Amino acid sequence: MNDLQTKREADRAQANRAELAERMAQAMRQDGTIELLKGLHFYRTSSPSECLHSVSIPAFCVIAQGSKEVLLGSDRYQYDPMHYLLGTVALPIASRILEATQAKPYLGLRLDLDPTLVGSVMVEAGYPSAPRGASVKAIDVSPLDANLLDAVVRLVRLIDAPAEAPVLTPLIKREIIYRLLMGEQGARLRQLAVLGGYTHHIAKAVDRLRQDFNQPLRIEDVARELDMSVSGFHHHFKSVTAMSPLQFQKQLRLQEARRLMLGENLDASSAAYRVGYDDASHFNREYKRLFGAPPMRDVEQLRATA
Repeated sequence: MNDLQTKREADRAQANRAELAERMAQAMRQDGTIELLKGLHFYRTSSPSECLHSVSIPAFCVIAQGSKEVLLGSDRYQYDPMHYLLGTVALPIASRILEATQAKPYLGLRLDLDPTLVGSVMVEAGYPSAPRGASVKAIDVSPLDANLLDAVVRLVRLIDAPAEAPVLTPLIKREIIYRLLMGEQGARLRQLAVLGGYTHHIAKAVDRLRQDFNQPLRIEDVARELDMSVSGFHHHFKSVTAMSPLQFQKQLRLQEARRLMLGENLDASSAAYRVGYDDASHFNREYKRLFGAPPMRDVEQLRATA
């Protein structure tokens, strides 16, 4: 690409970033979150945030304005309007908004990824599946190139074109998936759709841990079900999720306990028992280590903030 082409690409990307921010700001005039097209979620925040704990889902995430940090285990991922984040496995994460003001609020979007649709685009494109036995980290950040950004902007434009949206939305979603497959995170996205490879095994283990998080965890049983050795299961689980299985289960338990205390008014001991803890003092220590305050004080602070 010569200098003139490079400048044109840069100018096009800059115009698209400006349009994306303007359209999202028009669509969301108050802080919060909204789903304006099926699977397309907008987020707006007018100030930096503390760490928020949640369980992610497979998704493609873009920022129109501001910046954000996502923590997965001991790994940190920071992104902004020049980068996108791609996640392919449901995982307990922490995230915080780094840059946001009343004048220039944080504006971000999330496009949920359907494994069936990803697989369909792979087949249509003649894209090879990931090597069998490979492990791929479940989250990463990459530069947002001009063509991918252009597709995102065209998808967002459909919010103001209700007659066209039902026809064009599926086509633009397929284009976005295709461009992701052809980009540097293509192998990560392919793992979402293929049935081979260890990432698929780990996704099955993640689903089981999410469903049975309040039950005692026997690593040997899970590894046997996946036809893996205990050491191999540990290695591949951590390479995908950045956590050991026990750390993963602990985060799920503590997040659910927090939800129970906040949403169902349970006391700390009852919440601890509900999520699988036999020792309340052990629960209190682990809760404080993750959320920065003892259970009831943390919940009181959350209510006061809300």
